[in-house]
Amino acid sequence: MPHLQSRSLRIYAEHLEYLDQTQLPQAEQWVPCDSPEAWQMAVKSLAIRGAPLIGLSAAFVLAQHAARHPGGDWQLVSDRLRATRPTAVNLMYCLDAMEACFEQGAAALAERAAELYAEDRELCQRMAERGADLLQPGDRVLTHCNTGALATAGVGTAIGALAVAKQRGVELHVYVGETRPLLQGGRLTAWEMADLGIPYQLITDSMAASLMAAGKVDKVMVGADRICANGDFANKVGTYMLAVIAHYHQVPFYVVAPYTTVDPACATGADIPIEQRDPAEIRGAAGAFGNVVWAPKDAPVWNPAFDVTPANLVTAWVLDTGVFDAAAIARGEHCRRD
Repeated sequence: MPHLQSRSLRIYAEHLEYLDQTQLPQAEQWVPCDSPEAWQMAVKSLAIRGAPLIGLSAAFVLAQHAARHPGGDWQLVSDRLRATRPTAVNLMYCLDAMEACFEQGAAALAERAAELYAEDRELCQRMAERGADLLQPGDRVLTHCNTGALATAGVGTAIGALAVAKQRGVELHVYVGETRPLLQGGRLTAWEMADLGIPYQLITDSMAASLMAAGKVDKVMVGADRICANGDFANKVGTYMLAVIAHYHQVPFYVVAPYTTVDPACATGADIPIEQRDPAEIRGAAGAFGNVVWAPKDAPVWNPAFDVTPANLVTAWVLDTGVFDAAAIARGEHCRRD
């Protein structure tokens, strides 16, 4: 039996197992991961994904590696894990916490990883409850990418707010953007909506403007991979577009994330490194559903995994520590961790 288990992660004494998210929704396949190299491959392929989950799984992989290699170069391994995905700051947060325990030995690393796991579950619940407080019966909510239990150790971030609202008896209707190019919305969020029993409709990303113009969206709720000191934030590519459209149509736009996503050292969105991914992801699609190529095989491609949304397009930042408007962001209140 695993020592710890979430929707997409099982932690055993000497290894972990992850739910391969590239196989969803066609198959629920659990895959063992017993080395830093295996973890890196899983993260790069998005079999393990979601900013909080990436950070937590890295912490356990590092702790288990340290237990197997008590005389090894743990810092070198941590550095390699850190470089795997540069945009999401949760990975850096978790590895910073682990590195602070290096001198205390492998047992301390295992204990610290478990603490980070418990912390994420608690943070998810807190921010989800704050986000649910913003939702009214009958609200029609548009979301992007996947921000549920698949991406965290707990109930999730933006989808977590929807889940808590559902638990409270608040009836919602959710519009799920498919989230090109890797379809995290269509594959994962639609699957989670069905699992939660929340009525939803799947749309292509390009339909969002027409949907808002028709007056069918009351709120937009998204997650974040990194929030800057000034409130700019990085999230799955396509988020910025939604923020611009929501601003034009005067639809409230909320960012839901844990305090571990806030990077006070990152002044503005211009300072966030943006990961560039494989051009093949744009030329076609691959997964448990098959492999399809629709573009010329040598078509030039620009494929950033994330984009940056300016703070002035955000209605409020919903963290576990509070709900912050633009004035609070300007005072730096979202950077406080008390």
